[in-house]
Amino acid sequence: MKCPFCAYEESKVIDSRPTDEGERIRRRRECLECGKRFTTYEMIESLPIIVIKRDRSRETFNREKLMNGMLRACEKRPVSIETLDRAIDNIEATIQNSLDREVTSEKIGELAMDMLKGIDEVAYVRFASVYRQFKDLGTFMDELSKLIKQSK
Repeated sequence: MKCPFCAYEESKVIDSRPTDEGERIRRRRECLECGKRFTTYEMIESLPIIVIKRDRSRETFNREKLMNGMLRACEKRPVSIETLDRAIDNIEATIQNSLDREVTSEKIGELAMDMLKGIDEVAYVRFASVYRQFKDLGTFMDELSKLIKQSK
C-alpha cells in the first residue's frame, strides 16, 4: 500500500477491525519509510450480475425489482420486510456463488418461488401465478394440487 505522505510502497498493518457489519475491514497502517500512520479499507469486490430477460435483452440485477415483486405477492399477508430481505439475501448469495455472471430471469423467479414456498404458501401461489403466467384455471389448479400434495 502506497503511503499517502511520502509515496513509499511498503507499510505494516498495526490494527485491523471489521466495519459495516463485517462487510469491510478497516486497517491502520504505518509507513516503513516516514513512520506516519494512515487508514485503509478493504472490501470484497463484487461483479455485477447480468439478468437475461425473456425477450433475450440484458440488464443488471436489481434487488429492488425483486423485492417489489415479492412484496406484491405478500400483500396483506403476515410476512415481515426482514423476512423478505433475508430471502432476497439468500437468492443473491446463491446467484453470486454460482460463478455465472449471467443468470436468466427464469432462474431468479424459480429461486424466489422456492423461498416464498417456505415463507407463505399464499404468497407463493400469487407469485407463481404471475411468474408462470397461468393461462387458465386448469393450470392454476394443477399448481395448487402440487402444493397441497407437498404439504401433506
